[in-house]
Amino acid sequence: MAQDPSTQFWYNLKTGQVERGYQSPSVDRAGPFATEAEASRAPERLRENSRKWADEEAADDH
Repeated sequence: MAQDPSTQFWYNLKTGQVERGYQSPSVDRAGPFATEAEASRAPERLRENSRKWADEEAADDH
């Protein structure tokens, strides 16, 4: 059963802090993450995903 997002961890894109639950406006949050450690790695994961999507898009263009 999925955990309630309001009790999970979020990465605040504006402050760079990990938060638990809906402490900040949704536009400022990335997540949810199951653990605080996962949320703290959000910027790295976002960069990886962006790079992967850009590579896939470039491959589709050929």
